[in-house]
Amino acid sequence: MDKLKKVLSGQDDGNNADGTGILERANQASTLAWGTRMKGFVVCFILGVLCSILGTCMLWIPGFGLAVFAVLYSVGNICALASTMFLVGPCRQLRTMCAKERALATAIMLVCLVLTLCAAFWWKNNGLALLFCVLQFLAFTWYGLSYIPFARDAVIKLFSICV
Repeated sequence: MDKLKKVLSGQDDGNNADGTGILERANQASTLAWGTRMKGFVVCFILGVLCSILGTCMLWIPGFGLAVFAVLYSVGNICALASTMFLVGPCRQLRTMCAKERALATAIMLVCLVLTLCAAFWWKNNGLALLFCVLQFLAFTWYGLSYIPFARDAVIKLFSICV
């Protein structure tokens, strides 16, 4: 309460007794409540899934269907990926995306996302765009499995048994 009185009366000299910097204070001031985080996660994730499904439905429209599919599918994956930022925060999300066990899947997913759009708009190659979408899906799935303990090992074992 004393800190609030000092700030409101203009007597605050800007030095923090608790040692936090301006970025830390801004981060603390902008944090969301858990309920708000869950709502943001659900809305963003559902929006991502709907974009991906809508893009898949648009794939069969002759002429411009592939370009619309590439955009909606990529936007859907970006929304689904961004939805987890509501749960853990953007800085922690970026740190975990670049972690040793996820870095390769993250890099492949983002490169395939960009290449999907390039193939659809710049190169106008339908087969390549579909290939990059499939690779994008596989990389995103592999990335998501990295958050579930032993899920990657189970998938590898399953495929080794099948093959």
